[in-house]
Order: sequence, then structure tokens, then C-alpha cells
Amino acid sequence: MKNEQLSHSTIFPLGKKVEQYFTGDAYLQMVFTDPEPLNTAIGNVTFAPGARNNWHSHQEGQVLMVTGGEGWYQEEGKPARLLQTGDVVNIPPHVKHWHGATTDSWFVHLALTPGQTDWLEPVSDEEYSNL
Repeated sequence: MKNEQLSHSTIFPLGKKVEQYFTGDAYLQMVFTDPEPLNTAIGNVTFAPGARNNWHSHQEGQVLMVTGGEGWYQEEGKPARLLQTGDVVNIPPHVKHWHGATTDSWFVHLALTPGQTDWLEPVSDEEYSNL
């Protein structure tokens, strides 16, 4: 699916391409950044097929709400979990993880992220291809 087609099929705009801490083509549209009333940022993240973010953790945790496509979520030391539209992932504080698209599908999620994100090393091509 081309970027233009994808942007017309999602709830929020495609946003700007992000490169730092990501492998492949990924886009971010911030939806909410005000500290009141919840003190959380909400970003709409769109991953092209094969795109993913680096391993990372969140000091306060994170919630992912999948709004389109198929993707992966994996915590360190655990098998990857296939995510599909409608899935919700509650990520506890300080859990090392990554998320991104499958090799053959776009993947879109809302990320509710209070507090700081600690970015770590990229997910290797070998780790990703072994899913």
C-alpha cells in the first residue's frame, strides 16, 4: 500500500517520517501532548512492511492500541506476539521490548506513553527474520 493510500485509510494523518531509533520506513503523528489531565503523550505510529523500532523500555510503562494492519510485539526473553487491529498491549515499566510491522503488512498503532523512553540497540535483521 502506498503512503498516500495508507494515509487515507487510517484515523489520523500519516505524520512525519522518523529515522532515529527505527529500522525501515516509520511515521509519527502526535495526537496529544498536553500534561493535563493525564500527563501522557499519544502518538499515532505507522510502520511500513518490515519496519520496526529499536529495543527500548519506558520508565512509566506504555499502552499500544492497534488500529490497522499486522505487527509484532516482543519482550526480551519471550516469543514475539502477532498483533492485529483491535489488540491492546499493556507494557509495564522498565520492560525491554520492541514493536513493528510484519514483513508483508503495514502496521498502525496508537502509543500512550507517559514519562521517559529509554532507547536501546536496534532489533537485528537476524532477530527479525527468525520470527
